[in-house]
Amino acid sequence: MWFDILLQVVMILGTIFMFLWMHDIPKKFFTGLHNWRHGSKYEAKRRFVAAAQLLYRAKSTNDQALAGSAAEEADKAIHLDPTDAASHILKAMALHFQGFKTSALASLDAALSPLAAKSLSDEEKGDAFFRRAELRIEVSRLGRSGESDDRVSSVAAAGVEEDLVEAVRLSPGNAKAWCLLGECREVKGMSETAKEAFEAALKADPVSKAARDGLDRLGS
Repeated sequence: MWFDILLQVVMILGTIFMFLWMHDIPKKFFTGLHNWRHGSKYEAKRRFVAAAQLLYRAKSTNDQALAGSAAEEADKAIHLDPTDAASHILKAMALHFQGFKTSALASLDAALSPLAAKSLSDEEKGDAFFRRAELRIEVSRLGRSGESDDRVSSVAAAGVEEDLVEAVRLSPGNAKAWCLLGECREVKGMSETAKEAFEAALKADPVSKAARDGLDRLGS
């Protein structure tokens, strides 16, 4: 009895499969899925370009409203393709321009997540780590304008130095990242490694005033 039932089920499934195959439905389904995915990526790129243009205009005219529109366009691009780190970074830039530093930091975190970071080259990823380090320092200083620079040392211990080490590893020509790494190590009392960072900054940019000032402070 069970064998007969199983045989009927197999025959029904076989009939359904043959019907679908004859009408080319599996191929149409996968073709439609492929076209939808590629269409979404195209639309995401279009939104990204629109966001970049809006942010450029916002910075040129110091227009906060345009920056808000840029962030919205970038968000639409992210919705269409969340794996594109460039859209997350652009959104972070637009939010930072508006003064929303904590939200901008969250967008950079998303850009550097495993899902999105693989869309970046090493140099782009290094720049993103540098931007996040800078932003973390800015966020740490919110509401602390009257306090000394010693507060930066706690920021470095909390992860800024780690971001900067990764930034210069991926993009060794980034003199600003080397300088900030040197400053973080300087306030932590790591004089020798701070000197090394400032020297690397000068190698990347021989006219870097920040690097020369750092070496002067350390007696080099």
